[in-house]
Amino acid sequence: MLDVGAGGRTPSTHPALRHCVALLRLHLAAPSLATAKQLHARTLRAGVPPAHPLLAKHLLFHLASLRAPPLRYAVAVLTRVLPHPDPFSLNTVLRMAASSPHPSLALALHARRLAPPDTHTYPPLLQACARLLSLRDGERIHAEAAKNGLATLVFVKNSLVHLYGACGLFESAHRVFDEIPVRERNLVSWNSMLNGFAANGRPNEVLTIFREMLDVDFMPDGFTMVSVLTGSAEIGALALGRRVHVYLTKVGLVGNSHVGNALIDLYAKCGCVEDARRVFEEMGTGRTVVSWTSLIVGLAVNGFGKEALELFGVMEREKLVPTEITMVGVLYACSHCGLVDDGFMYFNRMKEEYSIAPRIEHLGCMVDLLGRAGKVKEAYDYILTMPLEPNAVVWRTLLGACAMHKKLELGEAAWERLVELDPGHSGDYVLLSNLYAAVGRWANVHVLRKTMVKDGVRKNPGRSLVELRNSVYEFVMGDRSHPESEQIYQMLADIADRLRREGYIPRTSNVLADIEEEEKETALNYHSERLAIAFALLKSLSGTPIRIVKNLRVCGDCHTAIKLISKIYDREIIVRDRSRFHHFKGGSCSCKDYW
Repeated sequence: MLDVGAGGRTPSTHPALRHCVALLRLHLAAPSLATAKQLHARTLRAGVPPAHPLLAKHLLFHLASLRAPPLRYAVAVLTRVLPHPDPFSLNTVLRMAASSPHPSLALALHARRLAPPDTHTYPPLLQACARLLSLRDGERIHAEAAKNGLATLVFVKNSLVHLYGACGLFESAHRVFDEIPVRERNLVSWNSMLNGFAANGRPNEVLTIFREMLDVDFMPDGFTMVSVLTGSAEIGALALGRRVHVYLTKVGLVGNSHVGNALIDLYAKCGCVEDARRVFEEMGTGRTVVSWTSLIVGLAVNGFGKEALELFGVMEREKLVPTEITMVGVLYACSHCGLVDDGFMYFNRMKEEYSIAPRIEHLGCMVDLLGRAGKVKEAYDYILTMPLEPNAVVWRTLLGACAMHKKLELGEAAWERLVELDPGHSGDYVLLSNLYAAVGRWANVHVLRKTMVKDGVRKNPGRSLVELRNSVYEFVMGDRSHPESEQIYQMLADIADRLRREGYIPRTSNVLADIEEEEKETALNYHSERLAIAFALLKSLSGTPIRIVKNLRVCGDCHTAIKLISKIYDREIIVRDRSRFHHFKGGSCSCKDYW
């Protein structure tokens, strides 16, 4: 039975209700919580029942349009029309909850089955699952949508692509994407797939999807280009990144702050610090804290630690508040420049001036800072007194410092903790083996190698990428799969001969294999970065920089060899390894051998 309002009028025809709805619609261009509450109160005082569905529908839609929707107020409005709210009102609150700091509320509301799901129910639920990284809930929602015949809708599939990408299942995301007919794919479809690959470290797939997008004449937007730039940055594809930059300029997207930040990241990750600076300067008033942070981190990892700290000083004078990531960049800069006192000063300021609680990443930077400076015992003591439980990365950092400074006892203590926290990590075996070799404990090296074989631990193969003429080439140690392998190996032989004439002596202690000394020298000569450099010397123009991206840390022998190669062939060689950049030029490296 329909409720009757004041004066015998039905609520749907009540003048106060019509007036409230009209004003709520009128203010949608500039929604206001105060306005919504004022109109709500006036309508209730005029006799419109609090449970009227039309009032709830328009009020919730107005609240959802606010920059920060008041979730508790919205839920209170929704509960007034229980037990049977209309799907529109429920979906509106689901959308607010999914975007709020409490996305789990969306799933809790859905579990109450307050209204039958319709075409707009599942996207916010899947968004909530993605934000919670709850794959189990997401798969359950996916199954329910399929059961209800709603999983084939393009905006549901877009949400599924985003969910699976966010949860790391990029193959599942791609499978759902492929199920969307090409003619039905919209910008969200393409961007969700691109972002899924970019977020999961699949840069080649990002570029493949982008080419498919252009092949069907689909116009990208700023979010598209951020994903493409991210993919280019991860594999060091500078030429491709530059072409994207030109395209962005043509279509007028360079003013987008997200795009600007991605360009800074691209150039920094390709070792082009001056280009990163230029983009930063051109952003002008469009610079955000993310822009400053991107350049600070970029300078730090490229070995320009003092410049990174100077930029941080300028950022502070601009009254910008650093983030946790900004401070990681600052501490990293101190670590790689050996600025121990400065590092502790910034660490204390981070806590006292900016109220940033130290995370494990900051504490790990402090361990690295002490370890690199040779203060290995202090680094060990620091770990023991940490306010947070040290993870495997922290202990691994200490083990690396022990290998660098030949601290056997502390290295074995770090190893014992790593065996407990992350057993079977091949990098730990390599670090401990390097430590044993450094102190002449060859029997321990042999025992460790046998243990690796027995436990099935396999060393990650070194991989190096080099970009030449719009293509990215990958090499692994001893690789002969390239069609021009014969010429590459001839070039390697020439490099080896010229290195010997320069007085280069191979550091065979870096080779873990149980083989003769001559074979060890050969193994060093065939490391992936040397193959990539030989190929680049063969195929690139004289005088052009050679840029290498390597998945592992450059070994000490290759570091020495590449310094000499840069001098012998008069070429700048930029190597980005797992932790930093090395700019080799004229026989020296930007790291000044402090790495």
